[in-house]
This record gives sequence, structure tokens and C-alpha cells, in this order.
Amino acid sequence: MHRKRSCLAALLLLLLPMKGWASEPPAPEEKAATAPSVAPARKWHSLTRVEVTSLALLPRAGVGEDEGFVQVEPTFILDGGSEFGVNLGAPVRFRLWGGNGDGAPVRREDWDSLSDWGQLVRGLLLGSDNAPMGIWFGPLEEHRLLSGHLVRRYSNRTNPDYHPAGGIFTGAAGPLYTEAFASDVLGARLMGAEVALDMEHLLFGQPKQRGRYTLAVSAVHDWGRTGGAAPSLTLAHLDAMAVVVARPGMEAYVNAGWGGRPGQGGAWGAVVGGGVDSLSERFNLRLRLEARRQHGGFRQGFFGADYELARFQAAGPDGVPLAEAHFPDGYSAFAEALVEWDAVSYGGLYKHLKLSLGAEAFSWGRFDVDGRVAVQLLERALEVALKGLAVGAGKPGARYLGAAEVRWRFLGGKLYAMGTGGTLHFPTAEGTLRPGAFASVGLGVDNAR
Repeated sequence: MHRKRSCLAALLLLLLPMKGWASEPPAPEEKAATAPSVAPARKWHSLTRVEVTSLALLPRAGVGEDEGFVQVEPTFILDGGSEFGVNLGAPVRFRLWGGNGDGAPVRREDWDSLSDWGQLVRGLLLGSDNAPMGIWFGPLEEHRLLSGHLVRRYSNRTNPDYHPAGGIFTGAAGPLYTEAFASDVLGARLMGAEVALDMEHLLFGQPKQRGRYTLAVSAVHDWGRTGGAAPSLTLAHLDAMAVVVARPGMEAYVNAGWGGRPGQGGAWGAVVGGGVDSLSERFNLRLRLEARRQHGGFRQGFFGADYELARFQAAGPDGVPLAEAHFPDGYSAFAEALVEWDAVSYGGLYKHLKLSLGAEAFSWGRFDVDGRVAVQLLERALEVALKGLAVGAGKPGARYLGAAEVRWRFLGGKLYAMGTGGTLHFPTAEGTLRPGAFASVGLGVDNAR
């Protein structure tokens, strides 16, 4: 079911290293790490890799002191098929200069809380979308909670000093399908769940195609106790969805929903829209378009790409956490596009082109957009990846982030050179955000090809 973006088969992508804004865009495809899509059952595969890079964290506008590191990043991947996989490894940054004279040989901010140790687990997969239950642990990138009206395009690694491991649970029983997630399995942070009821299954028995007509309810709560203290809050949403066109490789659907903030009167929002999914061996396209209404401070996609920074200081002139920020009543139009194209259809998760883009325009003049694109060239020897985020564009206090990476494989593909750079925001003890940047160059070696 295409709306169930928690499907563990899709999350196999995260068995490969994927970084937040503090490091770099996703790494190129490694065939050995994507064996579940092409390997025989019960056949095991492994991959090892080591990257060594120089890394500089630089302040912007003269704020703070720049820091320099040698970063060593080992990785081990064990792939046991479509229902088991593990990816272990983390970057260790040895200080070359800076650090305000604390003398620590390793960057303390990377390991100064229990949650930071979650970064050692980049992916642990148990089960699959075809199993009654599935569990996945690791970083969350562009995470969407089923309908996506509370959690959409969310990343738990946007804060460069906070490196948690998230967890996702999926389960199916009769007409019910459930997804639950935690942004930090080692700390009291963002947690939520959505339960979808297959109405056709409930009323007429097992259908030929699951999930054509569903009702769903979701709720998300942020305790705000780890990754830096911030105000807690709870949101809930009710959704209805119907597939109006179902053909091999293509579906079109319509949806409507209503949500609010329990315990806070007058905070509500409504949404109506639809989308199309077209899937084939070489080309995948997912489009979604919605009209939204916001009132009393509630908005759809509240837990989005910027949330791990906005929970400290929302984009805009107020300079307060998102839970307390003023959000004008009004309307918005939201659009999302996901595009994948591969010239040879070799069965891997990475393609010659991968594009993900989400944008929302508000009736009172604000514009939000975030996206990423990666292309592979020269027989997959060269990969260029870009990603960007703009929140509150068109209004004072807008927030912008960007990152780029280039990787070039040579000597048969086992050795590669890489260069990355981009912008950051570091939360401070005062609850504000300190702007910064990063840049790195280095080499890596693996047995991916």
C-alpha cells in the first residue's frame, strides 16, 4: 500500500549510510548492500568501508570559534535478506584545532548524551512489509507517518549536536494496519502512532487489494526532554482516503482530514487533496497536492524537516520555540513530488536520478520548501547530491540550510574521493540557534563493487 510509507522494504534505503545536515547527503549506491531486492532467499551479504576525511566546522558572521577535525568513519553492513539487515558505524572526529581550549581529543558534542550513542546503529531491520510485524532502528530521513499530516519529511539529525537512533514499528492484523515511531529510542522525545482501518475489509471481507478505502487516526507527542530541553506538545489527526483508480503500476487517490491540539481550544486544521503513484522497473513517480486550512496555531506537517531546530527557535521574527510561536490563521497549498529514474533497472535502491521535493505556500505570504536530488554519472562512478531547506521564505526571520556532496569512484570502484560542504545551525544553552557551516574532503575504501 503506497500510503504506508513506513513499509520496511522502503526503509532498506537507510541500511546504507545517510547523514543529516551536519555531515553530507546520502552516499552513492553499493550493490552489496541492496541484495534483498535481487539476492536469493537466505543468502547473506556483507560490506565493510572506511572513510577518512578532514572536517572543518566554521562559524558564520563571526560568531564562536571555528573547529577542525580528522574524521574516521568505519562502516559494517550485514544483509540477511528481505527481513533482516544491520548497519553499524559512526564518524569519530579527532580534534586538530579549536574547541575553546577544552583539550578533548574527540569532539565532545558528538558523544555527550546517552542519545548520541544511538548513532552507532545506522540500521537494524527485523521483518518486512509482507510480515505481520516489522521493526526498524536507525536515523530518520524524510520520515512520514502514514497519512503524513502530522509527521512529514521529518529528520531526527537536523541538530548537528544530537545523533539519536529512531525506531519504527509496523503491524497488520485483519483490517487494521498500525505504524508507531520514536525519534529517539534512548530518550523521551518525539513519539507517535497512526492506526488505519481498511473499511472494505471490515465490511465485505478480505479484498483483492488492501487499503483502497481507509479511515485512520494518528497522535504525536513530544516530551522535549532529550536533545535539548524544549516545550512539550501533542497533536492528533483524523484521515479518510479512497483509491479511485487502481491499475497495474498506477494508483490515484483522494483524501481528506481534520486535526487539532488536544487541550487547546480553537487550534484545528482541515485538509483535502489527492495524489498519483506510478511505479515501473525504471521510473517511479509520486505526486501529491493538497489544500489546507490552519487555525489557532495548528498546522499540517507540524513535525517536518525543520522541526529539530524549530523546537528551540521557530523561523520568523518572534525568536521563540515552535510550540509557542504565533502562526497566523489562513490557507495553504501543499505539493510534493518524488521521482526515481534508472537507465538500466539493475534492481538497486539508488538510481541514476533521485529527486524529492516538498513545498507549501501560505495565503499570508509565507513559503516553505525542502528537497534533495542525487544523480549518478559515468557508469555510476560519479555522484553529485544536493539538498536544501527554506522555512518562512518571504517573511522576516526566514531560515535557510543547504548542503552538497561529490563522490568519485576510481580503481575499479573500491576507492573513492569525496568532498562535502554546507550550512548548519547549532542550538545553544540559551535556546537560540548559532549559524555555522561545514566543509570536508577525503578518501574512502569499501568492497561494494
